[in-house]
This record gives sequence, structure tokens and C-alpha cells, in this order.
Amino acid sequence: MAVKFAGGKNIAMKVPPHQYDATVAFYRDLLGLEQIGGPEGRAVGFVFGSNNLWIDKVPSMSQAEQWLETVTDDTAEAANMLAEANVVRCDEIEDLGGLDGYWISSPAAIIHLVDAQDGSWE
Repeated sequence: MAVKFAGGKNIAMKVPPHQYDATVAFYRDLLGLEQIGGPEGRAVGFVFGSNNLWIDKVPSMSQAEQWLETVTDDTAEAANMLAEANVVRCDEIEDLGGLDGYWISSPAAIIHLVDAQDGSWE
């Protein structure tokens, strides 16, 4: 059986501290998006159409990055398939705790969380 992938519902915006408050205010105050909670208070989230936009303050970053969630029906088999395709795995960028997932980079250096469809938060 072939591994199936789908776009997840979560988009993460990793923002340096000097841009964080203005970025949150932009989505909350100017655009008026509905604010939602984050996992263990680690992020400010907003309803972004059918997706969730999470804004994380990351002291080690100098500029903002977008990270995307990709869900799959079989994370282990997906890892094997991605490795065979020479997709870069980058688990060191953020600890996932006990989440059944891992981090990869697309050829354009966009970070993707690959996780189980039923493990996706919010």
C-alpha cells in the first residue's frame, strides 16, 4: 500500500522576538482574526480560514519563517519513502515530545512537520 500524504490544518510562523508583538497585533487587531489557544501555551493561534495559524516567538531566529504541517496515514512508512527520495530530515530544529512525527525540509527549504493524521493538534 502506498503512503498517503495530505496538507495538515496547521501553519506555523516562527518569528524573532523583535517582530513578535507587532506580528500578533497584525493578525489579532488589524485583521481581526479569531484567536485560539496553543499547545501548552507555546504559541498564539488564529483561525485562518480552514487552517490554524500559529505564531511562535523564537529567540534564535533573525527573520520569520513559515512551517507547514503534512499529515500521513503511516509515519514510519512515510519516513522510509522520504529517506529513499533523499528528503532532508531535520528533527533537531524543534523537540516534538511524544508526538508521532518528525521534521523534514522541502527542496525550497520550507520546513514541514510530518505527523499522523489523528495526532494533529487543534
